[in-house]
Amino acid sequence: MKEQSQTITTETQAAKKARPLYNIFTTVPPSYDLINRLFTWRLDERWRKKAARICLENAPARVMDLCTGTGDLAIRFAAIAGTGTEITGYDYSQPMLDIAQKKALKKGIPGIRFTLGDAAEMPFPDGHFDSIGIAFAFRNLTYKNSDSKRFLREIFRVVKPGGCFVVVESSQPKNPVLRFLFRIYTKTMVYYIGSWISGNKTAYRYLANSVIDYFQPEEVNALLKNTGFADVRHMPLLGGVAAIHVAIKGRG
Repeated sequence: MKEQSQTITTETQAAKKARPLYNIFTTVPPSYDLINRLFTWRLDERWRKKAARICLENAPARVMDLCTGTGDLAIRFAAIAGTGTEITGYDYSQPMLDIAQKKALKKGIPGIRFTLGDAAEMPFPDGHFDSIGIAFAFRNLTYKNSDSKRFLREIFRVVKPGGCFVVVESSQPKNPVLRFLFRIYTKTMVYYIGSWISGNKTAYRYLANSVIDYFQPEEVNALLKNTGFADVRHMPLLGGVAAIHVAIKGRG
């Protein structure tokens, strides 16, 4: 991939700011990676790697890291994929993308297309991507979000028939004791320490609440099936505190 990493503006500032979470994800980027690593004990890196391998199983020509944030999954794609794979990191937060671009260049990965835009209206043709991955941002698109159906329809549209959509997201443990401990941990460690490190109480109050109240894995699977994906499965991670969901778009 010969092109240098680039950020392409695809929407107006007014359109971005209309999104409820826009301010959160334009103010937390400087501490975003540090806090993620702390609260997952760096397990998020292992889970992204697993998701990346699933996305790249069939040697896709085009793959996207949707809601790329600071680019971790896109960079993981680049580390695993061959030179023939076109990688796009897509997000609506310019500060996040700035960090992602710098991180990729620092790691010697210049070919990722970091693109600024709205997940409800993506500038790609139907069936453009062989696979799409999203890491710990699917919750932001679907948790108490009035545009959830628009996001899901748009994701489905840009995945090619036979292609896959891979979600790494927080989940709900089946074991009641583990679920109780996970919720206590999220309410205390994630909220209070995240707020302290980032200086943004609103962001980490939202994060804690959305993690605690998020869907059961079967409900996430149902969302994906109702969108039109033909084959949906999931695998629990660390006792079910997180999960990887794999959805395949039918060829018919």
